[in-house]
Amino acid sequence: MDIILIPGLWLDASSWNEVIPSLESAGHRVHALTMPGLGAPASESSGIGIADWVATGAAAVDAVDAVDGPVVVVGHSGGGNVAWGVADARADRVSRVVFVDTVPPPPGSGISEFEVTDGVIPFPGWDFFPEEDIHDLDEATRARTAALALSVPARVPTDPIALGDDRRHSIPVTLLMGGLDRESLESVLAQWGAYADEFRAIEQAEVIRLGSGHWPQFSMPTLLAELISEAASR
Repeated sequence: MDIILIPGLWLDASSWNEVIPSLESAGHRVHALTMPGLGAPASESSGIGIADWVATGAAAVDAVDAVDGPVVVVGHSGGGNVAWGVADARADRVSRVVFVDTVPPPPGSGISEFEVTDGVIPFPGWDFFPEEDIHDLDEATRARTAALALSVPARVPTDPIALGDDRRHSIPVTLLMGGLDRESLESVLAQWGAYADEFRAIEQAEVIRLGSGHWPQFSMPTLLAELISEAASR
């Protein structure tokens, strides 16, 4: 199975380095992406928005030979918005979407808002995030991974995502959630309006609690790879 890995904000393809070997050992063909404008100054990235990131993911799907069959798209955190946009754009080629500690966005929603500095959004540092997100990252891991973080084009987190093909709802979805099981997730989504509607519209959605923080590709890469592989093989 061809698996496309889309990183979250501030991360590039290398953020999946500890996950990829296990996926490849399981027989999958893995395509880890680095999104356009990452680490670029505002003079080069100011025109880049979420649609460009979705287009990059869709192009990765197109690059996989159709003879090899459908493609699984995996998105971590803000990359989940991109993954869902790719599923919408290539509903005939995507066989499953795997969300890593994030949920399918409804049409018109953004990722989040962050402080813009010099026309880009730099990584805010690990102390910016709540303890529940980073509790399983030790100091060595935080230091190593913070050094990999790159600025994000200012528009990407707040651009509304365009979704227009209802066939995305027929694509099976796996949500690998750090601390939430299905009951807890549905309770949270019930307070998020359109997010709950988008989730309920999906015909086949499974929720698996990882027992991790927000970055399991760093804290438990082997387990994450196993669960992605199992989802891709269904």
